[in-house]
Amino acid sequence: MSVELLRVEGLSKTFTMGGPPWNRRRSRALREVSFEVERGTTLGLVGESGSGKSTLGRCVLGLTAPDTGQVIFDGIDTRSLSRKGQTEFRRRVQPVFQDPYGSLDPRWAVGRSVRESLDSFRIGTPIDRDARVLELFARVGLDPKFASRLPANLSGGQRQRIAIAAALASSPDLIVADEPVSALDVSVQAQILNLFMDLQNDLGVACIFITHDLSVVEHVSNRIGVLLGGDIVEYGEADDVLQRPSHPYTRSLLSAVPRPIPLANRLPESSRSPQCP
Repeated sequence: MSVELLRVEGLSKTFTMGGPPWNRRRSRALREVSFEVERGTTLGLVGESGSGKSTLGRCVLGLTAPDTGQVIFDGIDTRSLSRKGQTEFRRRVQPVFQDPYGSLDPRWAVGRSVRESLDSFRIGTPIDRDARVLELFARVGLDPKFASRLPANLSGGQRQRIAIAAALASSPDLIVADEPVSALDVSVQAQILNLFMDLQNDLGVACIFITHDLSVVEHVSNRIGVLLGGDIVEYGEADDVLQRPSHPYTRSLLSAVPRPIPLANRLPESSRSPQCP
């Protein structure tokens, strides 16, 4: 079995902005983007808002058609897939979006949302599916009693765990996670990041982790790609990108990451500026 699971080659996408034909603008979202994702690894894609990272994720998922380039999954160009092949691709490649409330049907108990892909792909018997839902709740650290609740009755972190459970239901090979922690409190972010790392270690699921925060991807990524204006300006092993960045934009992102002050360099209590009441 090849180590490579996904290869993106020369992906470009331009959007035409609205308005009358004589006043339309063309906005380039991606230009000749290429990268690889190996089985059981995480590629962190980082960039500011408007850098093209979400468009890139949607192209990989097949939700947006690129203008040029290829998305090759498990050795097959996704454009050449038959209807049966497309169904199998959707089973094997699952999304986790930024807003878990928006990705869950507000009218459904969350257990039904987790079970939906099992029903859609006809995985197992009805009894098997019920057992699988309970297993997935345990996997993401939620009590099975939550299965009967509506999304509105759960916290943001709990909803995101449900979204991850729903993505895992079909036993995918790749998860495309688009800003999965940016809407969460810092303490909850840490819990979800730990969950992603545990899932990768335990299940061997590959992941494309999209974020604007370089401090997030450094904890979960094997490789990192830095997007700027639709281009990948830096790409490589996580340690190389983080410790020896070659592009000025990457260095500026790293300089903006808050770091704890070493204890030896902290001011003693007596020499600190008095705080305002």
